[in-house]
Amino acid sequence: MRSQADTLPISIEFFPPKTPEGVEKLRQVRQQLYTLQPEFCSVTFGAGGSTQEGTFAAVRDILAEGVDAASHFSCIGATRAGVREQLAILGAMGVKRLVALRGDLPSGYGTGGEFQYASDLVAFIRQETGDDFRIEVAAYPEVHPQAKSPASDLQAFAAKVRAGANSAITQYFYNVDAYFRFVEDADALGLQVPVVPGIMPITSSTQLMRFSDACGAEIPRWIRLRLQSFGDDSASIKAFGLDVVTALCEQLRAGGASGLHFYSMNQSAATLEICRRLGL
Repeated sequence: MRSQADTLPISIEFFPPKTPEGVEKLRQVRQQLYTLQPEFCSVTFGAGGSTQEGTFAAVRDILAEGVDAASHFSCIGATRAGVREQLAILGAMGVKRLVALRGDLPSGYGTGGEFQYASDLVAFIRQETGDDFRIEVAAYPEVHPQAKSPASDLQAFAAKVRAGANSAITQYFYNVDAYFRFVEDADALGLQVPVVPGIMPITSSTQLMRFSDACGAEIPRWIRLRLQSFGDDSASIKAFGLDVVTALCEQLRAGGASGLHFYSMNQSAATLEICRRLGL
């Protein structure tokens, strides 16, 4: 009989492809990853909703493949009427799960729109659709890069949960203590929702450095230096990355994390191997 530890729920994130070749490649990647029996797959949304068409198309494909799909849904620059219309489209498609985010401003864009925070979006979705959707929100164990302080960031998270979020997915991290501390702090505020750790496999050091600088995820010094020491030896980078991220997932599982959410970057190899090593 499999133990609870062997059946840790996983979910997988994709981004909408921009070309017909990308659409076909992602279809193949998804088929490989479905062998992991993900609880759901999510699809990201570009700044200001710029990839909405591609997002909804990918979500439609995932549902047609028999897997639960979550659409990312960002509210920066959005109107209530626009959000209402998008919710109706998603509901008609059979979507039951949303990842509700404030989202990033497209470059050169003012702060227009009728929603200031993700908590406003969550409250509006609940007001409009009741319990039609399971709502995931973002959490930042290492503190959102635009937060004034760790305490204000935690209060922003609390506002999303109190507005009606069912669970949270974290920004990726490599410092497991930051995650457990965040969960403890949320529990202390009475926020009894699952906080699922976001997992970023390491397959390219330049890409990882660029992402991490942009989103405020810290790469511990020992990992950064080791990656730099490999230069452009991609085989060593990938082997090291698998060891580091598998160990991170082991610690999260041992500490009682309620699942793992993989940022796949539309690739399958690293996520498949990490899950194989974890016995998932």
